[in-house]
Amino acid sequence: MKRPIILTLTLSLICASLYAQDVIRLQSCEDNLISHQVDSLKNFYSKDGFVLLKEASITMESEFEMPVVVPLTGGSWYQFVFIGDYSSKLYEVRMFDWNEKQVVFQQKRWGDVDGNVISYSYIPQFSEFHMMKPVQVNKKKKKNLCGYVMLFKKAGENNGNAAR
Repeated sequence: MKRPIILTLTLSLICASLYAQDVIRLQSCEDNLISHQVDSLKNFYSKDGFVLLKEASITMESEFEMPVVVPLTGGSWYQFVFIGDYSSKLYEVRMFDWNEKQVVFQQKRWGDVDGNVISYSYIPQFSEFHMMKPVQVNKKKKKNLCGYVMLFKKAGENNGNAAR
């Protein structure tokens, strides 16, 4: 009699734990307007001596941050780019170092020149992981917003010294 009860209890606990986990799943998206901007920015930064390290299109929800973790080398010059959905009204990017100290905050609103593009340079003091958290706010579309992130690194040795 005890075995069926224990088995049932164990199975129900396993099922409950599977449904309780909120996992952020990265899903790609396509937007022709964003693709055009991506191509233009890749061309612009490559002419300026930057090499594209990472890029991803991401499906986002309005008002939810999408964490992107990247390893950065101390003293190197990086350029980060986030492109949000054209119909969103607010775009933000926060970046944190390994100690969870906010090192960058950028915000743009719809109507700003290049309002859906946030781009910033950063030269880390130490080699460590950093977390970039882009978010966009859209009053009409709550889900399936397209976003795009890119990480560039300045080519050449001691590339961060010129920017300091």
